[in-house]
Amino acid sequence: MRNFDLSPLYRSTIGFDRLFSLLDQVSTSDASAQSYPPYNIERTGENAYRITIAVAGFSEDELTIEAREAVLTVKGEKKPEAEDNGREMLYRGIAARAFERRFQLADHVEVKGASLEHGLLHVDLVRDIPESKRARTIPIGKGEARQIEATIN
Repeated sequence: MRNFDLSPLYRSTIGFDRLFSLLDQVSTSDASAQSYPPYNIERTGENAYRITIAVAGFSEDELTIEAREAVLTVKGEKKPEAEDNGREMLYRGIAARAFERRFQLADHVEVKGASLEHGLLHVDLVRDIPESKRARTIPIGKGEARQIEATIN
């Protein structure tokens, strides 16, 4: 695996610190630690997305979803099972370990809702770009330049 040193770029750029921290995070992450639980990310509309995480064996009260500062964190922690008298585990093949999965959200992406169905946790996201940040068409006039509606804050 190659390692890239991005420190020279930090000296000559302003405002890209979030991008560089994401690149550092990706380059230093442990691939084996990021494989559980498996997940899908899909686009369900022009500005709608869904993250589906396989959390078989976890109940709603054992899962936590938190969105803070453009980071979506999904945690799962199994409650200790009560000892069942007369029952002995001969083989444990179903993973029941705790996990924490983080997703970097783009600007203006918010969590719309979440549901747990058939062992799959669905987290619905929507990108809501404010009107002031959306692209607009500038009319082209003949002769003099016209004043476009402008507000000064």
